[in-house]
Amino acid sequence: MALDDRKLAVLRAIVEDYVATQEPVGSKALVERHNLGVSPATVRNDMAVLEEEGYIRQPHTSAGRVPTDRGYRLFVDRLSRVKPLSPAERRAIERFLVGAVDLDDVVHRTVRLLAQLTRQVAVVQYPSLARSSVRHLELVSISSTRLMLVMIADTGRVEQRLVELPEPTPADEVLDLRTRINEKLCGKRLVDTPTLVEALLDEIRPEQRTTMAVLSSVLLETLVERREERVVLAGTANLTRGGILDFHGSLRPILEALEEDLILLKLFGEVEPAATRVMIGDETKIDNLRSAAVVSTGYGPHSTIVGGLGVLGPTRMDYPGNIATVRAVARYVSELLAQN
Repeated sequence: MALDDRKLAVLRAIVEDYVATQEPVGSKALVERHNLGVSPATVRNDMAVLEEEGYIRQPHTSAGRVPTDRGYRLFVDRLSRVKPLSPAERRAIERFLVGAVDLDDVVHRTVRLLAQLTRQVAVVQYPSLARSSVRHLELVSISSTRLMLVMIADTGRVEQRLVELPEPTPADEVLDLRTRINEKLCGKRLVDTPTLVEALLDEIRPEQRTTMAVLSSVLLETLVERREERVVLAGTANLTRGGILDFHGSLRPILEALEEDLILLKLFGEVEPAATRVMIGDETKIDNLRSAAVVSTGYGPHSTIVGGLGVLGPTRMDYPGNIATVRAVARYVSELLAQN
């Protein structure tokens, strides 16, 4: 059954009031707080239809109703506008992030900022090497038979490897190899580098091939080996801010889910470019999160998505505000990575 505009307005009012008050909402309160333009009797009839269609429910014998997951879903899908951030919130985001000194600092500042602004659990995925490109490769001579290989990705992520050479290699040879490697690999996506590394062996001088063979092996480990993806979270204490109906009375399943990086990567790492994803209750497809909701989006330099970020909290959350905050923070982080 399609809901008419009046019933949608009643549902919207119920969601907004329940999110704000943590109390089941009755028809009298709706008429008093919202300019619905109809009588309490009409609102009661509309609430009866909404309940019959599964958009709201009665948690106990009181006259009040609360939204169901289906009701929240319809509310999010019918959002006419996302709550705009205030100038003060925008300045706070910019000031908080602009002082970051490296990638670790960016990630940790971002997750703390999200938790503070939304009062939810915030999660940020470190930039994935699988989605990154090579910015620079450095070879540092430690001794005549030992090098340090440093790979810097376009996201600022840094990987280091020690290279034991089979024979002493002069400094000018190391410099030449570094130049050749950078000419071949800089700007290339990490997933596209294996064939380029192999081609290097055929293109260098014969006397360099023994050293290059060892370097190639370490390069492939650094560039291609699928490294463990990392996530950082903050604001777990925010889970205790809710009412007795949040999380069906128990935080334990939520806390257990938050300890699993694979679960967090599934929720926050599988994001589409330029999209904000909202998953409510069963939509997470995770048993322990059936009473939770997730708002997530991707971030990265120059429209290239390299990781995900967002918030997790009860289904009774401020969806318009959280969507706006997650989008804004992702945009600032993306701009920061692009500048650096």
